[in-house]
Amino acid sequence: MNPITKEGEILLREELKKLKSEDRPKIIDAIATAREFGDLKENAEYHAAKEQQSLTEARIRDIESKLSSSQVIDIKSIEPSDKVIFGTTVTVYNSDLEKSIQYKIVGEDEADASIGKISFAAPLAKKMIGKFEGDILQVETPNGSVEYEIEKVDYL
Repeated sequence: MNPITKEGEILLREELKKLKSEDRPKIIDAIATAREFGDLKENAEYHAAKEQQSLTEARIRDIESKLSSSQVIDIKSIEPSDKVIFGTTVTVYNSDLEKSIQYKIVGEDEADASIGKISFAAPLAKKMIGKFEGDILQVETPNGSVEYEIEKVDYL
């Protein structure tokens, strides 16, 4: 099973709905229009539309597969504590940078470090899961060991 947050599940379902109800019909129309141009061997519009169709159908299958094999974890339905678990938002103090940083621990498909979402499989998340507010951890990075202190755990 692949864990995913409730928020991640909603985003995947919205993307799937858009692909099926908006993108797929547009591509079908583009293929039909391109066919009217004649010879399909040298019809760039036709080949571009068919390629787009292939990519869209692959993404639909990918999302459906992910949704069927995912375990949705709704962090808001879990009794809050100061323990770090999948789905929690964790504020850590990075001793190297001398500043606090906030991360949400999410599924691999949801991870986006630029907005503070890290995969549960990331080295920092692996070190944090199971720890509590006040705990200090060492994480090996390409630039050496970094010390973090867990300042706050939120079940948002």
